[in-house]
Amino acid sequence: MKIITYNVNGIRAAVKKGFIDWMRAVDADIVCLQEIKSTPEQIDHSPVKDLGYETYWHPAVKKGYSGVAVFTRIKPKNVCVGCGIEKYDNEGRVIRVDFEDFSLMNTYMPSGSSGEHRQAFKMMWLEDFFNYISEIKKDFPSLIVCGDFNICHKPIDIHNPKSNANSSGFLPEEREWMSKFFDSGFIDTFRYFNQEPHNYTWWSYRAGARVKNLGWRIDYHAATEKMAARLKRTVILKEALYSDHCPVLLEII
Repeated sequence: MKIITYNVNGIRAAVKKGFIDWMRAVDADIVCLQEIKSTPEQIDHSPVKDLGYETYWHPAVKKGYSGVAVFTRIKPKNVCVGCGIEKYDNEGRVIRVDFEDFSLMNTYMPSGSSGEHRQAFKMMWLEDFFNYISEIKKDFPSLIVCGDFNICHKPIDIHNPKSNANSSGFLPEEREWMSKFFDSGFIDTFRYFNQEPHNYTWWSYRAGARVKNLGWRIDYHAATEKMAARLKRTVILKEALYSDHCPVLLEII
């Protein structure tokens, strides 16, 4: 089974760039999208349905902002939209789909790069999300949490750790949270298979950062330890150019 996570930075813009053709080529079973910046009514669903997907959406209340969606060829037995905390659900940050033998949570974690207010919001989210996910995995022990975490965990995950030491997304307190998250019973599935440097999932649009591979690894598939035996591979699909992020593919058995 192939599962993709992808921050598309606006699904309507991605579709105009050929995103549907890419979906057809990659042929994933489940595609989890973040920062869709759209409501379901704002796109034509027929090309996606023609590929065999059912779609589940959690758009933000604010138009053209945030939001997550799951496209799946495997019919879920249950879909849970939101996390039950209004200030986050208004921003369309969480959707969970439950299948017969595992659950998949798609999340778009806040960025704090726009200023102190949003950084404070991000830190509040991290605390609340940790408490939330700790309870969820009690009920759903076979769980994958994927999406844009907006945090690089370790120096290997960012092109210049020294100059970014005080940057949102690589702050000590954010990185400590990532360690706490993984130590609580989750596997960073990419690092489970690959310990090589220079593997990134997001690049600034400025100064030719993507061509130079001056990036950050902030998009993850995190699997509970109970899922370890089912992990087959995790690959960053850096050739996909429909966003400032690139997709990450997780394959499970």
